[in-house]
Amino acid sequence: MNSLFNPDRQHSVINFKELEQSILLVEDEPRMRSSLRILLDEPSRNLAEVGTGMAAIDYLKSSKVDLVLLDIHLPDITGLKVLEWISSNNYPAYVIMLTADRKIDSAILALRQGAKDFIKKPFEPAQIQQKVKNALYNLRLERSHAMMASRLEQSEHLHRFLVENSPDLIYTLDQFGCFTFVNTRFESLLGYTFEELLGHPYFTIVYEEDIAKAHYAFNERRKDSRVTNNLEVRLKCKGADSFKSFDSRCITAMLSAMGIYNEQGDLTKPSSDNSFMGTYGVARDITERKAAEETIAFHAFHDQLTLLPNQRLFKDRMEMAIANASRRGVMLGVMFIDLDRFKLINDTYGHAEGDELLKVVANRINNCMRSGDTVARKGGDEFTVMLPYLSYPEDAEIIGRKILDVLNTPFLINDQECHITASIGIALYPRDGENIGTLLKHADIAMYRVKASGKNGLSFFAPEMEACYQNRITLENEMLVAIKNSQLELYYQPQVRTSNMEIVGFEALVRWHHPIYGLLNPGAFIEIIEESGLIESLTAWVMENACVQLKKWHSQGLNNLRIAVNVSPHEFERSDIVGRIQNLLDRYELPPCSLEIEITEKILLHDSLQVIEKMQALRERGVLISIDDFGTCYSSLNYLRQFPVNTIKIDRSFVCDLSEQHHTSPIIPAIIGIARGFGLHLVTEGVETEYQFLALKALGCDDMQGYYFSMPLPVSEIDELLLKETPFESVADFRPAESVEWPLSGNSSFKLKGE
Repeated sequence: MNSLFNPDRQHSVINFKELEQSILLVEDEPRMRSSLRILLDEPSRNLAEVGTGMAAIDYLKSSKVDLVLLDIHLPDITGLKVLEWISSNNYPAYVIMLTADRKIDSAILALRQGAKDFIKKPFEPAQIQQKVKNALYNLRLERSHAMMASRLEQSEHLHRFLVENSPDLIYTLDQFGCFTFVNTRFESLLGYTFEELLGHPYFTIVYEEDIAKAHYAFNERRKDSRVTNNLEVRLKCKGADSFKSFDSRCITAMLSAMGIYNEQGDLTKPSSDNSFMGTYGVARDITERKAAEETIAFHAFHDQLTLLPNQRLFKDRMEMAIANASRRGVMLGVMFIDLDRFKLINDTYGHAEGDELLKVVANRINNCMRSGDTVARKGGDEFTVMLPYLSYPEDAEIIGRKILDVLNTPFLINDQECHITASIGIALYPRDGENIGTLLKHADIAMYRVKASGKNGLSFFAPEMEACYQNRITLENEMLVAIKNSQLELYYQPQVRTSNMEIVGFEALVRWHHPIYGLLNPGAFIEIIEESGLIESLTAWVMENACVQLKKWHSQGLNNLRIAVNVSPHEFERSDIVGRIQNLLDRYELPPCSLEIEITEKILLHDSLQVIEKMQALRERGVLISIDDFGTCYSSLNYLRQFPVNTIKIDRSFVCDLSEQHHTSPIIPAIIGIARGFGLHLVTEGVETEYQFLALKALGCDDMQGYYFSMPLPVSEIDELLLKETPFESVADFRPAESVEWPLSGNSSFKLKGE
């Protein structure tokens, strides 16, 4: 190759190193542009940078640029729009796309619109330096090809230089499809030397399954616009039979070919045998690009965590399965699987461990499937299953029971055993629906029936479930209207101090003036509201209106009154609960101790640092916290030690057992002793009789509430009650005619006597 150029000819030698090349950086992040400039700056490079797509187009209109590093996401127009402008204006720039997007659409579209390559963010400095270096080098080669097009006829050596140093496979075949020339790229890429291929047929290097497809391309006889162009074909590497993996024994190439004809032949008749000399072809290695496209395509149809099909692929398979089931008249099953208590796992062990658990769960469920079944992840801890070719409904139940059984085996998280169950709903085609949407909806409804029935089970869809489901949906929608249209009202139940029979506070209780069903208590709708996610809106409304009313009472001189508001455990999952409560107190200028937040014992089960921190923050601000229905759930003295609470409320279920006819266990004295031991305030709810009042007062209960004093009342009636100087004077003056027996345990008892 030393005689590549003849010094006698008047042709200047092209020195690639001396050519200055311009690079335009199109990136909206200044720090990223600065980093790219530092990485790519070299003496032979002229770097320019812009931050928007329109600025890039304006720069390209007025300047010559060799390489554009183009970010897909720009603040004004997308990088794809800039690429579209470059393509439509035939601007001779080499474009490399920069993207942080994991989706395939934009990357593939960019490649199809003319981008030469793309780089995913974040990138390795060495990677982008090498890609830019390769791009500029390839650009130099491409432009040198164009510059020397007029000289190729005069210089066979120059032609051979370009061919031999091309990054593409370049070859010629004779009339019989045998190699007459191959460039050195064949040896570096496929392992074949010129001598090994000379005279051998083209199918020597073609992957067996692609020989039929490649036959006409390698034997191309045409020279016009109909020539073979960009045919994707797989080529074998030398010694492919000794390789064990597919990737190491073949490459994917993009092939273009055309016929070669004798100059004396009739070029208007390319099929003329006396002028046809063979075929010229070029094949570009696109193995890496093909692998990247396949990876992107895989992630477009599969869940990235579990690698199961996603809902897009699941629905595609469902469409085909339903069409096949309709044609054959067979049954098809759809399962909706929701893991029970998975959120508790996430909160306890962390999201990383939760993700690992989801992978194991997905694998166990997938192993329960038959050949042809499809398990897909819907999102979060939900999965869907398609069961084609069912002979009987019981077949779906068998698979469902198998899933429940494999999930019963403990999971290992952080070297600790963890148990998790699932609720499974099943719908059958065509009995429960004839399209994807209906079947998934009915399976979902059946799953929620299992949830409502105690979880850890399965259920087939039944028509009556949908009616119940529709009622729940209707109630949810009506609750949204109720909040907006002031159909809600707060009732207040007095809390009475037993020492002086004065009202010291109220518990705020929401009532719904339903346009059809009348006045509804929370028991009729609160569970549905919590499940639907509307509990946050309802709680915000209750707290707002309770603070408004408390402010009115304080302005009337009733400064000692406090209001207790029930707060759902879901509220403590929100990060802004402390700020929202503090904002209400500041806005209405209320002392923090006048607001009491009532929580149920269920929140104590979370036992998470986040919950404790939020409760502690409220206590530090002076807000009171009480445990409602104490003793009915999983009461633990350790909770009272860890959680910053002020008050415990004795549940009405213990109080209702107090009567002259029934003996009861000493639960109430025990709870009173616990409260005193921890220095906690005590409120007893559900007091309905004189006997209960006297018994609890004798035991030392501080405050009481219940129908014996007053039922929950609207604010107008509460205002009338507050106007009375001694609203409960008759209660205070009550004296029993005889002693009242209070059974403690066994035969032991004491007497409550009049003062």
